[in-house]
Amino acid sequence: MRLRLSELAWRNLVHDKVRLLVTVTGVVFAVVLIVVQFGLFLGFATTTSSLVDRSRADLWITSANVPYIEVGVNFSERKLSTVLATPGVAHATKYIARFSQWQRRDGRQESVQIVGFDPDQTLGGPWNLVEGSVSDLKLDDNVFIDELYKAKLGVTRIGDVFEIRGRRARVAGFTRGIRSFTTSPYVFTSFKSAQTYVNLPEDQTVFILVKGDGSVGLDVLRHRLLSSLKGVDVLTTTEFSRMTTFYWMFTTGAGVAVLLAALLGLVVGVVVVAQTIYATTMDHLQEYGTLKAMGATNGYLYRVIIQQAVISAVIGYSLAMIASWFVVRGSAKGGAAILLPWPVAVGMFWLTLAMCTTAALVSINKVTRLDPAMVFKG
Repeated sequence: MRLRLSELAWRNLVHDKVRLLVTVTGVVFAVVLIVVQFGLFLGFATTTSSLVDRSRADLWITSANVPYIEVGVNFSERKLSTVLATPGVAHATKYIARFSQWQRRDGRQESVQIVGFDPDQTLGGPWNLVEGSVSDLKLDDNVFIDELYKAKLGVTRIGDVFEIRGRRARVAGFTRGIRSFTTSPYVFTSFKSAQTYVNLPEDQTVFILVKGDGSVGLDVLRHRLLSSLKGVDVLTTTEFSRMTTFYWMFTTGAGVAVLLAALLGLVVGVVVVAQTIYATTMDHLQEYGTLKAMGATNGYLYRVIIQQAVISAVIGYSLAMIASWFVVRGSAKGGAAILLPWPVAVGMFWLTLAMCTTAALVSINKVTRLDPAMVFKG
């Protein structure tokens, strides 16, 4: 009976191929719309804190009350000696993340964010290198940029020379996929070079990154550092990442706008799917009336309609994921990242099923009240 039920649902769908195409297109449109909007939200959320998340540090030492990474306040680098002498610290290094001005060869100025770190350390450096080596940044004035921003910064190849705030900067390598949430691309360089690019005094740093040796927990290590340092905050990478993401996504309102767009996409998607499946059901009222006249129960008709919705959902979801893959891949070379991690893809499958079955339930009420005698009326 279950097989015959599935066959009936399938034949109902393919009987009117145009209507099936409209239904599946509605599902595809809804799913792609939701994927793009939620993908943008995830992309923005990930981009805002990428420097913190990919730093490989366990703890961040900042000036007191720094709310997010872009507004770090400099303090004496002599605190680094105290940090290194603290039991439980394996590595610690100075770090800079601060805005500056990049001058293209045509004279145009572009805002950039200088990221200065110690090339001899594993903390705070660039990732996803496609050209060059981190060791190249040991040379003064060498910098790395992401290949996504070549055109924006006027870069054509390794060896190109520019100026950052009036000081020489030579492109020594490229990364891939390191986006900035702001319009200012990241420029990775050595800590020493970064000091000159942002006019930071030689005895100052903006952050200190700390890696524990595992002998004590992070809470214990943080307490030790706070006991020996004055005028600073000691934050775990997770805490600082959350603070940075919260600021950009909610305090500025940017994330709220994207989230509202994502929710709007969900609402529009549900409405589109409901309308198309409802219209499909209404087009088959005569057939449902025939089934009721032949003795089919309401429960049987419910299962037919729901199975039609499930089949439409599976077909629509499959096509939507193919379309979404191209959209996500295309965004890799665009200014805004659209992310589609596999848990989201799986969640979208269940969401698509929920949308389609909910839409089917809306139309079931009409079938329930169907008079079998309508089959015999002219």
